[in-house]
Amino acid sequence: MKRSALFLMLGCAAAVLADDAAERIRVNQIGYYPQGPKTAVVIDPASSAFSIVSETDGSVVYTGTLGPASVWSLSGENAAIADFSGFEGTGVFRVRVEGIGSSWPFEIGPHVHEAVAAAALKSYYYQRASMPLDEAWAGKWKRAAGHPDTTVWVHASAATETRPEKTVIRSPRGWYDAGDYNKYIVNSGITMWTLLAAVEHFPEYAAAFRTGIPESGNGIPDLLDEILWNLRWMLTMQDPDDGGVYHKCTNANFDGFVMPNQARSQRYVVQKSVTATLDFAAVMAQAARVLRAYDPALPGLADSCLFAAEDAWAWASGNPGLLYNQTAMNTAFDPDINTGAYGDGSAADEFDWAAAEMYLTTGEAGYLADADPFGNPDIRVPSWPNVATLGVVSLLMAAERAPTPGVDAASLKTRFLSYCDGLVRSRELSAYGVVMGSGSNDFVWGSNAVAANQALCLMVAHSLTDQADYLEAALSNLDYCLGRNATGYSFVTGHGDKTPMHIHHRQSGADGIADPVPGFLAGGPNPSQQDKKDGAVYSSNLPAKSYSDMQASYASNENCINWNAPLVYVLFGIEAALSETGLPSEARGVASRRAAPLAFHLEGNWPNPFNASTRVAYALDAPARVRLTVFDAAGRLIRTLDSGVKRQGRHETRFDASDLPTGVYFVRLQAGGRSTASRMLVLK
Repeated sequence: MKRSALFLMLGCAAAVLADDAAERIRVNQIGYYPQGPKTAVVIDPASSAFSIVSETDGSVVYTGTLGPASVWSLSGENAAIADFSGFEGTGVFRVRVEGIGSSWPFEIGPHVHEAVAAAALKSYYYQRASMPLDEAWAGKWKRAAGHPDTTVWVHASAATETRPEKTVIRSPRGWYDAGDYNKYIVNSGITMWTLLAAVEHFPEYAAAFRTGIPESGNGIPDLLDEILWNLRWMLTMQDPDDGGVYHKCTNANFDGFVMPNQARSQRYVVQKSVTATLDFAAVMAQAARVLRAYDPALPGLADSCLFAAEDAWAWASGNPGLLYNQTAMNTAFDPDINTGAYGDGSAADEFDWAAAEMYLTTGEAGYLADADPFGNPDIRVPSWPNVATLGVVSLLMAAERAPTPGVDAASLKTRFLSYCDGLVRSRELSAYGVVMGSGSNDFVWGSNAVAANQALCLMVAHSLTDQADYLEAALSNLDYCLGRNATGYSFVTGHGDKTPMHIHHRQSGADGIADPVPGFLAGGPNPSQQDKKDGAVYSSNLPAKSYSDMQASYASNENCINWNAPLVYVLFGIEAALSETGLPSEARGVASRRAAPLAFHLEGNWPNPFNASTRVAYALDAPARVRLTVFDAAGRLIRTLDSGVKRQGRHETRFDASDLPTGVYFVRLQAGGRSTASRMLVLK
């Protein structure tokens, strides 16, 4: 055998052994905070010793002893925990276990989850209907516009005297719901609440956060800009004649795996339902509160949302039993509609949630008399058919900020915290040291959203109490989503060393690009395996390991807007709580923290307020045409600081703001038509 061939074989064998070691040592593949909890899970440990090793020079920087091993019945594994919370160094490291080897690398540092937060939020941009995704913002995942939805037919099930069957309406914008190209009001409901709640609960962090979307730097937070794309679609789904809301905007059947612009089936709005209408009312009431602060930039939109919410509430109150039943609808009307049903057997929780939001926005106690969002709340992990907890959280967070007459906030808080205390206890009893998996019923379709929503509740509990136990329990579920789980996957596409590559997502399957669209939280382990009949193959039936990274696995490997939303909320909350400033980092590339296309600093001016005379510094990774501009909070161009072709390397421009009135401003850097970054400045 040739020597080179022998070395090749030995190299491959070493790689296999390294991968096997990484599979047996489960870590958060993104990383940990210097002062935060840091744990890994070791499967079938060969010894009790472990160490933390620097990726830079291979030196051992920390040693420890594994905890006692125990079996996790949901995965059938013998697991021991390596706790290295006492190590507070920064850098890139691996966990090494005697007799096994080393884990995937991970980072320890401030802002460690910021790039994942940016990707998780930007996933909504990639899901936008009715617009092209330009290379400047989408990179290699650019695509043509799909589904203008300017010619949408009223389905026979939704026909009225004023809008008979096949009436043409416009219903553009919105997000594709999941791996398919349809748009659903019910699932938009919980998604929008969660993202709007992130704006309400973490306002400073949300205001400063940039993801690199076309609207970045327009004086409105990127998170809110993204929300507006779907909000304006939702407004088109309300019948202006009676206030009822169509259940969904959809094809008759699911599209194949083609790009959005190649999917041209007729689109319909179908039957109005009480659940869709109440979800709509709740979101519009909440949006009216949030948007009020942006009246100068969005004149009249808050009022429009409130009017729409009131009309929807009136329709739902007059039609409380009109639930969506797709089977019955298809029996009575043509054509048959066979896309996601989002059916629900009761609207009681939707009434409670909508009543809470309507009350908080209007102050009218009559909404609380019509529903009982705090009398005997069904507090559980939120999901689209179980939304009562959303109203509870809104009431509790509002009560923390100001008195809420008519609401027994103390009693409601006690019951909510009791639920969260149960989540904390489940973490303490878990062989993996995570909240997720307190029972096999956590592992359902979209189980990773269960983990994320458990963490959301815990973050709310932390906001209400400032108790570290809640924050640490929430972090444990973030660790779970990012690699410390029984599959060994970091479930966010594009982030981690072992991530889903074949998600059930039509664009990712049709665009000819090996990497899936980044930032999606895959559905996660689902022992029901409803997709086996359609070709999905699973290596295990155990609840915590029942996951398949293949396109056919819609039951475990699809993406969905309501799964990413709690991930965004939790990442914003944890970053705000544990990062050094409570704000996003000064210099973060919009795509990846480890491979930023440019750096952008406001030197000597962090945190705000900034000096009247400051320096704007930036660095380019390649020569590019640069435009450096200043905008006010309404998005109006104030001045251009610099423009022209710049060489690779560092550049600096002085900005004299002494002639500007006090207020909020944004400095925007555009480089080469592909990279944009903005920094918010508060001038006092």
